[in-house]
Amino acid sequence: MPNMTVDQIRELAAPDMARVNTVIQAKLASDVALINQLSQYIIGAGGKRFRPMVLMLAAQALGGTSPWAAQMAAVVELIHTATLLHDDVVDESTLRRGRDTANALFGNAASVLTGDFLYSRAFEMMVEVQEPRVMAILAQATNRIAEGEVLQLMNMGDADVSEDRYVDVIVRKTATLFAAATQLAAVLEGQPEEVEAALTAYGLHLGTAFQLIDDVLDYTGDEAHTGKHVGDDLAEGKPTLPLIIAMQRGDEATVAMIRRAITEQDARDIEAICSAIEHTGALAYTAHRAQAEADRAKQAIAAVPDSPFKEALLALADAAVVRNH
Repeated sequence: MPNMTVDQIRELAAPDMARVNTVIQAKLASDVALINQLSQYIIGAGGKRFRPMVLMLAAQALGGTSPWAAQMAAVVELIHTATLLHDDVVDESTLRRGRDTANALFGNAASVLTGDFLYSRAFEMMVEVQEPRVMAILAQATNRIAEGEVLQLMNMGDADVSEDRYVDVIVRKTATLFAAATQLAAVLEGQPEEVEAALTAYGLHLGTAFQLIDDVLDYTGDEAHTGKHVGDDLAEGKPTLPLIIAMQRGDEATVAMIRRAITEQDARDIEAICSAIEHTGALAYTAHRAQAEADRAKQAIAAVPDSPFKEALLALADAAVVRNH
C-alpha cells in the first residue's frame, strides 16, 4: 500500500490542528501591544506546525480521548517558536521561511523578550493540566534544548567538531522537542510505560532525521522552498554533518578550504564547498543516516495498533527524509 502523502496527513490532522491553532491564538493575547504584534508576526509566518501535528497524530493513534492534547500541542509550538526567536538573534539571521526574521524587523531586544514571554506563557499553560509528569517532561526538554543551543554556540567556528559531537547537539536541540511531543501524547492518553517509551523513541528518531535533512537542505535547497539562504550554516561557522564528512573524505585542498570557511565563518567559497560535499558523498552519507533514523522511528511504534493515525506517523517519518523544505 502506498504511503499517505503529506497533504493527506495534513487533511487527517486538520480538525485537531484547527483546535491547536485556536488555543495558540487565545493564549498569545497580551495587553502589551508589542508582544501581540511580534507574536502574531512569528506565529503567522507559515511554519509547518510539524511538532504539534505529531503530538496530535500520536494522541489519536493511542485513543484520542485526552481533553488536554490540543493545549499541550500548542505548548510545544510556543516552546519551538521561542527557540526560533532566540536562535535568529544568536545567529544574526535575517531570513526565515522566506520572510524577514522578527529580529530583523523588530530588533534583537524585542525578539529575545518576546521569546521569554512565549516560554513563560507555555509554562503557565502546562501548569493548568495539573499533571506533574507533563511539567517534568517539558521542563526537562526545555532545559536540554537550551543545553543544545549552548553546545552549538561552543561548536561555532570549530572545524574539529566530530560526528558524535554534532549528533549530540542536534539530538538536544531538535530531537528532544519531538520526543517530548510524542511522549506527552502517551502520558495524556494514559498509556503504559512500554508504549510511552516506544512513542518517545519514535519522536527522538523522527526529530534526528528531520534535522539531518535540514542540514542537507542548507547546501542543496532552493531558497524559494527553504525560505533561507543557501550556505547560511557555513556563514555562521556551523560545522554540520555534510561538512564534517567532506573533511574526512576530501583531499588536502578541500579540507583546507572547508576548515577556513568554518573557522572564519565565511561563505565566499560556497559554490566550491557545495561541489565538494556532493563529490565526497557527504550529502548522500547524511541523507542515508537520516533514512536510518526514520526507519528506527517506524520500528519503534510497531506495536501500536493499526489505524489511519498510525499510518500517518509512519508516513511522516518517510516524508521527513524526502522533503525539499
